[in-house]
Amino acid sequence: QVQLVESGGGLVQAGGSLKLSCAPSGIRFSTTPMSWYRQPPGKQREMVATISSGSITKYADSVKGRFTISRDNAKNTVELQMSNLRPEDTAVYYCTADLLLRQYWGQGTQVTVSS
Repeated sequence: QVQLVESGGGLVQAGGSLKLSCAPSGIRFSTTPMSWYRQPPGKQREMVATISSGSITKYADSVKGRFTISRDNAKNTVELQMSNLRPEDTAVYYCTADLLLRQYWGQGTQVTVSS
């Protein structure tokens, strides 16, 4: 059974930082691309960052230079370091495991950025 557990969300002032973590289980983590998505209130879900099994990264234009995705294959974790946060970064953030035939989602963690 695949499970993804996110942690690290919370309330932060604009300009601040937060780090989200995701601990998947039930997958071969080292060979699985991982991603972070977010869904702002009243808006569609969007991809934030993705990291391949070889640690090649890709970011949404809106977070480039501010967010960093990383993975630790020894600890089976993927993190999203978010800096210089803006009110428009307020959203529920989801971790995903991007298998070939299916994408698994975590339950989400709320990030709220106050102005």
